[in-house]
Amino acid sequence: MDALVALGFLERRDGCYCNTPSTDLFLDRRKPSYIGGILEMANHRLYPFWGHWTEAVRTGKPQNEARTGDTPVFEALYAGPARLREFLAAMTGISHGCALAIAAKFPWSQYGTFVDLGTAQGDTAAQVSLAHPHLNGTGFDLPEVGPIFEEYVERLGVSQRLRFVQGSFFDSPLPGADVVVMGHILHDWDPEIKKMLLRKAYDAIPPGGACMVYEAIIDDDRSANAFGLMMSLNMLIETTGGFDYTGADCQGWMREAGFRETRVEHLTGPDSMVIGIK
Repeated sequence: MDALVALGFLERRDGCYCNTPSTDLFLDRRKPSYIGGILEMANHRLYPFWGHWTEAVRTGKPQNEARTGDTPVFEALYAGPARLREFLAAMTGISHGCALAIAAKFPWSQYGTFVDLGTAQGDTAAQVSLAHPHLNGTGFDLPEVGPIFEEYVERLGVSQRLRFVQGSFFDSPLPGADVVVMGHILHDWDPEIKKMLLRKAYDAIPPGGACMVYEAIIDDDRSANAFGLMMSLNMLIETTGGFDYTGADCQGWMREAGFRETRVEHLTGPDSMVIGIK
């Protein structure tokens, strides 16, 4: 217990142990601010995979479920309901701080609709909707995600302004909207797929519309954002060709796709958003 005190997870008061304010806010499963899903997935999945990190560096091959079979990572994650729920909760855990910052910092008053690609439980869409009642949003993901999304946004009270659209961004055009949001999406893929997704985002928005990409954007000289660099190593463990990238990298891909204006804005912790305006 004292080790948890030293780590900042617990406080000791008059011989009793209790949560710190941050632990109480972020690691209580009963609260919507709970981000422990990413810790649960790291414990169940990622920790064993990182045991093969040396092999990943030597071979460039994923060391997750694909290591012992031919099933791509997302097919493996989406194949079982329990594993899918754990993965989607992990995505909420790693994105929740970003979702709150995006709701606060992006100029949503200039837009009326948005689509959140790879929406998972729908936390980003829900937080944006909670903060901006004039917006109508779409969560876009594979069909298996639909019931989990609908359950989550219903619980947060925004189901009347959020709908779920099933599909794959590989197989069909993206739903049209004023703003396309891609959270922790691009780092899963190689450069050509990254560029393809940005072209699809460009096609999905009207003139003046925006594409927002957010994740642990690495600083341009690759010396400061240790979390982003470690996440890029995790993409080596998890994907074939995926990697994290700098703001300058993403801005270059956006300009290549046709966006006339780009900028990078910090969100919270290691995360930033790259915004392209059509």
